[in-house]
Amino acid sequence: MLRSLTCFLASLVLASSAAAEVVAPAEVKKSAIAAVEDLGDKVVKGQHRVAIDRMFPKWKERMAKRKGGLKKLEQELEGIGAMMARNGVSLIGFKCVGEPDVYEVDPKGGDDGVKFEKWMVLIPTVTTFRIMDPDKPKLHEIESHGFQVAIAEKSTLDWTFINGSDVTVADLRSMFVTLPVNLKLPEVKRVSAK
Repeated sequence: MLRSLTCFLASLVLASSAAAEVVAPAEVKKSAIAAVEDLGDKVVKGQHRVAIDRMFPKWKERMAKRKGGLKKLEQELEGIGAMMARNGVSLIGFKCVGEPDVYEVDPKGGDDGVKFEKWMVLIPTVTTFRIMDPDKPKLHEIESHGFQVAIAEKSTLDWTFINGSDVTVADLRSMFVTLPVNLKLPEVKRVSAK
């Protein structure tokens, strides 16, 4: 028993160091990007509930604990559209940009070694906001550069998400222990749109 546990743990360590070298099939990247674009399009159209419904379940549990329960989390997320409107902010665009990073996560051990059950894809995004200047009747556009973490079972490619503005490397590594030690997340920044 101890020997098999030791072998499994050793294989996890090896899997962790190899995780950075994953070359995913093209359809995995394409599917993840399409799912993120669909999510973004729906949010731009005011369908904010989709962000709650499609949130990665483990992450939703953590966020709910931080906010004092699932009901409070849902109320806060559902109120984002109204809060933006009160503050003169409107969401006018969303797109995926750049090349996503793909990782295999959620290892399961067996007699034939470790197999990864899920894909995790870091997809850089740009969200465009229009903001009304409260001091004068002038509109500004801001681009928010961020990313979505898309996670799916390899067998289904039914994607769930974590918003990159809310997550850290430590958060991801605590859910997916085989991610590389030197994992880098896409940059999160805001700039004036040109």
